Amino acid sequence: MTRIYDLVMTHKLDADDLFIHRVQQRCAELGLNFFLVEPLWVEPFCDQFAKGKIWARALLNMHSEHHLPDDIYHRLIWLAHERKTQIIDPPDVAIGTFDKARLHARLAAAGFKVPFTVIVPREQINSLVLSEADRAALGAPFVIKPGMGYGRRGVILDATSEKDLARSAAAWPDRHYLLQRRIVPLMSNGEPVYFRAFHVFGSVWCCWWNCFTDRYRLPTLVEEEQLALTPLRDIVGRVAELTGMKFFSSEIALTDPGEFVLIDYVNDQCHMLSQSSNPQMGVPDGLVSAIARRLVDGVGQLIGR
Repeated sequence: MTRIYDLVMTHKLDADDLFIHRVQQRCAELGLNFFLVEPLWVEPFCDQFAKGKIWARALLNMHSEHHLPDDIYHRLIWLAHERKTQIIDPPDVAIGTFDKARLHARLAAAGFKVPFTVIVPREQINSLVLSEADRAALGAPFVIKPGMGYGRRGVILDATSEKDLARSAAAWPDRHYLLQRRIVPLMSNGEPVYFRAFHVFGSVWCCWWNCFTDRYRLPTLVEEEQLALTPLRDIVGRVAELTGMKFFSSEIALTDPGEFVLIDYVNDQCHMLSQSSNPQMGVPDGLVSAIARRLVDGVGQLIGR
């Protein structure tokens, strides 16, 4: 007999108990049975899934390494995808949007404000010679990012020439690298006007995120009005429509000309560390709880519960 779960969730070692507890709580309220695939259980869980002894109606992917095909969580996500489990978000969709090199052209073609970018294949790292036009458009210093990097690994913020590509490649081997103009956010009361916006099944929450200190805070109603933040939600909604992603975050800066610029396009597997657990870099507790609730509600709608 196959054991069927309504929702399973992969679990990072550094995940916060508040998010996990809120997901469990909402599942209980909706009558959904839930299993947390912790690192201790992932190997046997994957084995039982492959043998048909376990199945999940939905899987919330909070941990898989898109750039490492042999990663056990990556393999679990694809296995579940093949078994017709509803995955938040499906690997074919998530990987296509997580890869900044692939997504950049789609965003630019769709009219999004994105930094001027030169995309460099790995094979050209040692031979690339920028044109004078590209140098002028990039400015100095400029930013270098691996196409499938995350957590700032391999990100160079003070690049001045093509030679800096080697620094990024040494820190994060990848297939493509993005050379981007450095976007300077507008400053307001000593803070950069820089946001992380979370999209969850059509709902959008916008948070101040200090790109220099990692601190989050929710905007006040006065700030919402003064800074006219409504376009943020429109931008993130358009990103969701373009990519098909249900759960992700985007980083957006307001620049001096008054333009909202997409900086970090789509982050899936959002890090739901709570502020009470880590005041320096945690997401406000109320927002963590709201996102957990909306995720479970969205899953319930997907599986008809």
